[in-house]
Amino acid sequence: MGEGGEDPQKLKKIAAAAYDYENDPRWADYWSNILIPPHMASRSDVVDHFKRKFYQKYIDPGLVVEPMTTSNSSQPARPSPAQPSSSSSSTTSNNQPRQRSSGSASRTSGTSSTPASNPTSLRWDRHTIQFSVNAWVFVVAVLAVFPLTPTILSNRAYRLSFLGTACSSLYSLYSLYGKPRAWNLQAVQVWLQSVIVTKDFIYFIYCLTFVTSHLYLKFALIPVACRALEHVAKFLRRNFSTSSLYRKYLEEACVWVESNITTLSILSSQAEIGLGFLLVVSLLSWQRNIIQTFMYWQLLKLMYHAPATAGYHQSAWAKIGRLVNPLVQRYAPFMNTPISTIQRWWFR
Repeated sequence: MGEGGEDPQKLKKIAAAAYDYENDPRWADYWSNILIPPHMASRSDVVDHFKRKFYQKYIDPGLVVEPMTTSNSSQPARPSPAQPSSSSSSTTSNNQPRQRSSGSASRTSGTSSTPASNPTSLRWDRHTIQFSVNAWVFVVAVLAVFPLTPTILSNRAYRLSFLGTACSSLYSLYSLYGKPRAWNLQAVQVWLQSVIVTKDFIYFIYCLTFVTSHLYLKFALIPVACRALEHVAKFLRRNFSTSSLYRKYLEEACVWVESNITTLSILSSQAEIGLGFLLVVSLLSWQRNIIQTFMYWQLLKLMYHAPATAGYHQSAWAKIGRLVNPLVQRYAPFMNTPISTIQRWWFR
């Protein structure tokens, strides 16, 4: 009974540790938006810390999450300068070793403070690079869909938008997951299994699908523009919230974007599904590309099952099913057999 005051937090920590993060699509989205150095992302204590923060944000706000210290890796180097003081002769007075050890401790703390700041600077660099690329992608995407833009410039901006997003996604994958341990089939397969269901990998494949295509579907820029807008708004709110220019011109727009991320994700998922049907219709034109259409529908299938995008895509497909199924049953019952065959492939 004397430990009753500690029981609530202990139970909350146990519940947070036992929570099934892998099957929660919000965790994959949350983790993909955290940019930290690769050597820290591979540490279990760092991952556990962010899992507890995720649990506090989405599951139990009452959980107390202690701040993570980044100077643990520099602590073992501190006692080494103090060792000569312990091996000094016994004839020296007690005050001298204390002064020497305190001096060496101050020197050690001075030198250890420099490596401790490196992760912050590396993380800042990654955020800055991502912001720069995504801001450029958003401007180029707007230029591509602007009605008064010349056709040649619009088509060039169209491809550059996908190319920039592909580079941004690939850089994010490298920052979070590194590269394969070895360039052989087994190591690459292990690495792909860890990244294939992430949102960055999905957008990388999405952009490759359209940047290599001869079709210019401006509709395909909607998910790219929404992703870039989300990254830009988050960066501006985190780093320029005290700027007078930001508060005067950009704060309202950034607040709107961050409060409507779910709406942007729903819009992106609906645009991605609509693109699948547009590619099917394009098979009837002279610009048809059967391989691209097949690969894109494989990507749509991955989006339906991947935790990072499953929630939005499953909801959109459910609405399509509620709209189409009654029409099929009433006007085209002969379509039931091919539709059931496609569904078996889809859910496999």
